[in-house]
Amino acid sequence: MRDTFDKELNKLHVLFAEMGMMVNEAILHSVKAFSDHDNKLARKVIVQDKRINECENELEKLTLELIALYQPVTSDLRDVITVLKASSDIERIGDHAVSISRATINMKGTHRIPEIEVEIAKMGHMACTMVENVLDAYIKNDEEKAYRIAAADQKLDDALENIRKKCIETMQKDPKTVISGSHYTLVATYLERIGDYVTNVCEWVVFLKRGKIVELNPGNKEER
Repeated sequence: MRDTFDKELNKLHVLFAEMGMMVNEAILHSVKAFSDHDNKLARKVIVQDKRINECENELEKLTLELIALYQPVTSDLRDVITVLKASSDIERIGDHAVSISRATINMKGTHRIPEIEVEIAKMGHMACTMVENVLDAYIKNDEEKAYRIAAADQKLDDALENIRKKCIETMQKDPKTVISGSHYTLVATYLERIGDYVTNVCEWVVFLKRGKIVELNPGNKEER
């Protein structure tokens, strides 16, 4: 019985890792597509999101079956719950990659603001790094790294406010930038929300160690 449970649990972790890699790639590609004005790459991200959604559904199905069949307790139950909850947050990060990709396509023909695009590219790099790091922290069960990653979310919050301010100033000076400025603000907001979901995953890493939820960024939380 124990050997079978361990095999099924390992299957969960492997599937979660695969999903994490797909989402990490989606974020990297969506940010690159936006920076390079690459509509083809943006559409690829949107199409591939279906596989991420399927992966989350499969993880949810497997975790619920594992709980029903083996009725795990204590650390085993925490392990299963962590996969279930963290996979939901990871899937939502993938959704934001899709939103960024759609914004890339919708930007076609609008007036570009190069200095703001540079700031968004920097913010995108920060978000990509956070996603990559949190997946590593999850796989290695690294609680200390989870704390450090969650603390870095403040940089995304600050970047969003900076971009919003610059967009408003530019739109007030030049009416031709109103549409593009709105898109830039949206993309920056998506990137900031990615940081919120990364923080959620950090909390699940801590939960796995401690058995309780610790709010790592209570003042700026996405709904779960």
